[in-house]
Amino acid sequence: MEKLFRLFWLLIILFLPWACKDDSPDPATGSLQMIRARAGSTLLQADQNVLNIPVSSSIYIEFSSPVDTASAKQNILLKKEGETGALQVGFSFTNDNKTVVLTPAAHLDYLKTHQLVISEKLRGSNKETFPGIAFEFTTEQGRLLIQSITLNGLNMDTSAPLKNIAFDNIELIVSFNEGLNPENYQSAFSFFPAVNFSATLSEDRKTVTLSNTAELEYYQSYRFIISSALTAADGYTFSGFLKHFVTGLDPRPKLPTLSDEELLTLVQDQSFKYFWDFAHPVSGLARERNTSGNTVTIGGSGFGVMAILVGIERGFITRLEGVSRLAQIVDFLTTADRFHGVWPHWMNGNTGQTIAFSAKDDGGDLVETSFMAAGLLTVRQYLDAESTFENNLINKINNLLETIEWDWYTRGGQNVLYWHWSPNFGWDMNMQVRGYNEALITYFMAATSTTFPVDATVYHQGWARSGSIINGKNFYGITLPVGYDYGGPLFFAHYSFLGLDPTNLSDLYANYWTQNVNHTLINRQHSIVNPFNHMGYSADSWGLTASDDPWGYLAHEPTSARDNGTITPTAALSSMPFTPEESMQALRHFYYVLGDKLWGPYGFYDAFNPGEGWWANTYLAIDQGPIVVMIENYRSGLCWDLFMSAPEVQEALDKLGFTN
Repeated sequence: MEKLFRLFWLLIILFLPWACKDDSPDPATGSLQMIRARAGSTLLQADQNVLNIPVSSSIYIEFSSPVDTASAKQNILLKKEGETGALQVGFSFTNDNKTVVLTPAAHLDYLKTHQLVISEKLRGSNKETFPGIAFEFTTEQGRLLIQSITLNGLNMDTSAPLKNIAFDNIELIVSFNEGLNPENYQSAFSFFPAVNFSATLSEDRKTVTLSNTAELEYYQSYRFIISSALTAADGYTFSGFLKHFVTGLDPRPKLPTLSDEELLTLVQDQSFKYFWDFAHPVSGLARERNTSGNTVTIGGSGFGVMAILVGIERGFITRLEGVSRLAQIVDFLTTADRFHGVWPHWMNGNTGQTIAFSAKDDGGDLVETSFMAAGLLTVRQYLDAESTFENNLINKINNLLETIEWDWYTRGGQNVLYWHWSPNFGWDMNMQVRGYNEALITYFMAATSTTFPVDATVYHQGWARSGSIINGKNFYGITLPVGYDYGGPLFFAHYSFLGLDPTNLSDLYANYWTQNVNHTLINRQHSIVNPFNHMGYSADSWGLTASDDPWGYLAHEPTSARDNGTITPTAALSSMPFTPEESMQALRHFYYVLGDKLWGPYGFYDAFNPGEGWWANTYLAIDQGPIVVMIENYRSGLCWDLFMSAPEVQEALDKLGFTN
């Protein structure tokens, strides 16, 4: 019995190690937890198919602890529904191997369901287990994309519009990534304004070629549109396309040929109509612009009264008609608002009451008044003192001129003139009239006054800035005697010289004939050199001055800040006395080549901008008036001779130190 007992314990001792041995795997050290999975920026859901996943998406899987990278590569699969094998993807690991990133080797297929399968065999870096999970998502609808698009061989897929495109020959080629439906593709292509075109589809149905079947408008901005209704044959959708382009010049003549003299007369006659047919019916004054209603302008009307003299002399109206209109204007001016004898910039053509030009500009405007004063002085010299009617008008004009208090606008005796004064705001505008600009005539007319004159010192220190108006530099090889670099807008050469004859006119600072000739030539040469590469500039097409433009109104000049591609006919035409050949060349171009767009009921419209395909439909008094008057000064010297014949003018020349 004792032997059996010992044998029993011996067997227990022998088999105990075997009995204690565990053949199962080592116990898990923990569980690997997944925080989230996303395709691109879209969270995936285990219990639903997530739609519209971009085909370029990478897959991001975030865990609570690091994964075993080798295990991840073996046990995380991306599959396409209906296929047994996994898609080829690249693996990367971030966030200390807590985030697994799958990047497909190629974009996923459009509108296909995919599975992201994470096997239960996945292990963490410390052999943590994972229960396994699967996600399902469907990619976005296929996108029809433009692979390339050209207009006459130029890439159209750029930020800036294409310009100077041939108006009579366009070929637009659009290539897509997928084939189009040949039954309905053509309706998705259009132009605005409308263009007649034909369309052909390539054999693989991926390339559309459009060609015009009729000429387009020249210097016109077009929109080329591909509608978002366009779809590929397999249903892929298109997001739409819109691009602007601008056609180039049609150089063919549009209007019948006239002699140069006939053309000059026609331009004067048609431009004169702005001051005659379109004048305000009550006051007889010129409206600010053709959309101004009852708003009339003093400065533009000053140009207009000179234009009436041209109208009489050219036979556009009779002398009686012209003088009667001038009497209407003078009578209205006599009762209209004045501020120490100075008229406002704008007034109501019915009542003569001031219309504020800006918030505090509701009083006298000395510069605008000087344009009117110069015009009235010219008219006075034209009138016949032997005629009772006309002599009465002479006396009324003298009364208006004698009651302009030029010296009041020295603001208490300063050696400078001030542009504005208002009973409501006093001198708040605080704008001194200093050279060099359009206001030389303001100081000159102040010097003609026998009742409220200013001293010559006011001219020399205020206007000439004690000689600081002198320039003397060369621009495009042309010397500019006075003024700002490049001369400024060309109206500087016009407004002061509608009556004041610059021929041989000199003072301490400049020869004003040379000044105006060279200013004009610099302005023209700028358009020829065209440093800012504006479309439509040439020796035929030039002239930068104040006018409307596609963005509003600007005093255009040959500088980067103020040259935006806008050409204004009055610039070249009103310089006719200074550059007759060059201005005539521009006139022929404006009338014959551009006349179907630029010519209207009151002469040339205000401006055009070829690069924007923009044409003004407006007229401004201050642009139309100088055309009439300065062309006449070129042809006969009419207004120059009249103005210079006034005894006050000769006295002012002597007073200010001018020689002529």
